[in-house]
Amino acid sequence: MLDEHFSTPRTVDRIRGLWLGPAIELYVDGLVGRRHAPATVRSHVQSLVQFDAFATAAGASSWNDLPALVGPFVEHRLAEHCGPGVRRESRASVKSRARVPVEEMLQLVVPGFVRPSGRAAATPFVEQAPGFFDYLRDERGLRPATLHKYDHHLRAFEGYLQQVGAGQLSDITPSLITAFAIDRGQRLGRHGMKGCAASLRGLLHYAHRQGLIPADLTRSVPRGREYRQASIPRAITWDDVQRMLDGVDRRSAVGRRDYALLLLLVSYGLRAREVAAMRLDDIDWKQNLLHVPTRKGGHATIYPLSAAVGEAIITYLRRDRPAVDDRHLFLLTKAPYSPTTHHVISNRVSERLHAVGITVARAGSHTLRHTCVQRLVEADMPFKTIGDYVGHSSPKSTLVYGKVALHKLRQLTLGEAEDML
Repeated sequence: MLDEHFSTPRTVDRIRGLWLGPAIELYVDGLVGRRHAPATVRSHVQSLVQFDAFATAAGASSWNDLPALVGPFVEHRLAEHCGPGVRRESRASVKSRARVPVEEMLQLVVPGFVRPSGRAAATPFVEQAPGFFDYLRDERGLRPATLHKYDHHLRAFEGYLQQVGAGQLSDITPSLITAFAIDRGQRLGRHGMKGCAASLRGLLHYAHRQGLIPADLTRSVPRGREYRQASIPRAITWDDVQRMLDGVDRRSAVGRRDYALLLLLVSYGLRAREVAAMRLDDIDWKQNLLHVPTRKGGHATIYPLSAAVGEAIITYLRRDRPAVDDRHLFLLTKAPYSPTTHHVISNRVSERLHAVGITVARAGSHTLRHTCVQRLVEADMPFKTIGDYVGHSSPKSTLVYGKVALHKLRQLTLGEAEDML
């Protein structure tokens, strides 16, 4: 495979003649198998050639000696390319280019070598309450997405405790909990604080139940009030939707993929998680049906596949979707072509909205979901039908859109639409 990426035979011979030559060639075969771009292959090989020289100068005599040299090699590359005034992003890029190829190669040639995760701890409070996340998952049955939120909020709480010198769970007091809530409230909105409080109460309840703290401090966690129907859906107009779609450059692979994503979201009011979970088998091309098997409420929905959405997906599948074994519908556009996550989808929507100058609070995939529902409301569809269409498990979730249905509100004030709900 080296011959396909380096046109000069002398260069190929020089790489193969290195001490790490056989390992480098094995690694390149793996990169090509995962469909990495030629430029990426050449860049990684260059880093490995430099690592070969560094390891040889350091006196390494066995490939088993190499893991201990990864850190010093990264520091060596930083010293060569990053002076004291270099930006943080540039330093991170140099570290990544030096570390990633070496560690990936060592996984192939050094038995038992595992790439470090880069995180200080697998989970927050893993040493003081080692069974907490098992309790959340196994006993309470929380989903992975909810566990991720617990991890996020409790990691911030753990860092705050270390910052104020309260390293143990037994050091937690009501006043310390209040101080953390005030500090956290400066960074999070109302909904974020609700999740943070729930995470704290879960940890404190578990710690008291297990005898890790003497008193039950769950009542010390402030309960911020969040009133039902207090907010207004953050929808955009249908003209803005068309402007966003027109702003997608479909001459590129990313543009064609994003266009199909956007149409799915706004046509069916799907959640980002539901689109991310879609698989090739969820589309019945013979019957023109779209299956959404993993909805938030645990149920499934079947939609008629619209011509516009079907055409956009076909274009993406034929021209841009990598030929890999993974059956997810949407993949990342760079090797190793893993499935798109809901975070990626939401970020793509946000970027597309901002690119054409559409301003909306908390721009993301839910913006298009709200827009879909509002358009159905304006088309005089019954609220029950709308709720079933977008997968609402409770009618209360749909009724919030009544506040933005001005034509229906006008009818209500005139006493002409008592039975429309």
